[in-house]
Amino acid sequence: MSQDISELAARLAKATADRSAIPPLSDGLPGLDAAAGYKVQAVAREAAGPLAGWKLGVTSRAKQAQVGLDEPVRGFLATANALDLGAPLRTGELIQPRAEPEIVFVMGRDLSGPGVTAADALAATAGIAAGIEILDSRFLNYRFTMPDVIADNTSAGRYLVGAPVPPDGIDLRLVGVVLEHNGEVTATAAGAASLGHPAAAVAWLTRSLAASGEGLRAGQIVLSGGLTAAVPLSPGDVVVATIDRLGAVELACS
Repeated sequence: MSQDISELAARLAKATADRSAIPPLSDGLPGLDAAAGYKVQAVAREAAGPLAGWKLGVTSRAKQAQVGLDEPVRGFLATANALDLGAPLRTGELIQPRAEPEIVFVMGRDLSGPGVTAADALAATAGIAAGIEILDSRFLNYRFTMPDVIADNTSAGRYLVGAPVPPDGIDLRLVGVVLEHNGEVTATAAGAASLGHPAAAVAWLTRSLAASGEGLRAGQIVLSGGLTAAVPLSPGDVVVATIDRLGAVELACS
């Protein structure tokens, strides 16, 4: 299986480099499971350079029910894929980019262990911010199984993080979220769209990492899960994510 893991990781790396979508890995490997998917992801992580933090996927309870899961999935954030505030997203560098709003956690101290709770996650958080994640599946038409998307680092593309604010006194379940695309409101949500509370998503991530002997580190960021459906992006598009108490971030596409 180790040979298969290396070959699958190489196939995804080539798709990224070629900026060309491929069929799902599971089309030719129906026995692909989540454990194998995380092994493929780990190969990509080793080649990705410095780690900025982590991201969560499938954090919506409704989405989990739709795809037959009872927990989220996780991926990593490469420092090289961060976007600066005000810098454009170069859509030509990606395959099929889509944007979704996120509540971003900035860790104030290390956090690890199999028993971490949402309260623990909040206590370890130095700041929270509005963010935009740019998804970019390597699979044709975003068609994949859960093991596929885990292997593909949960469709990670780029990410933009606004200025963080202290979490004190903010009920992240209730903050309102608005996603605008080219001046039109395309979706609204509340923070509770991520596992009922975004900090619960961070706690799940920490417990998941503990299973492989890892944890969160001070200074790392966590994208706690998409809060609305993602919108496809093209050159000339402008996307704005506004989250109550956290502010707004704007991204222009070139």
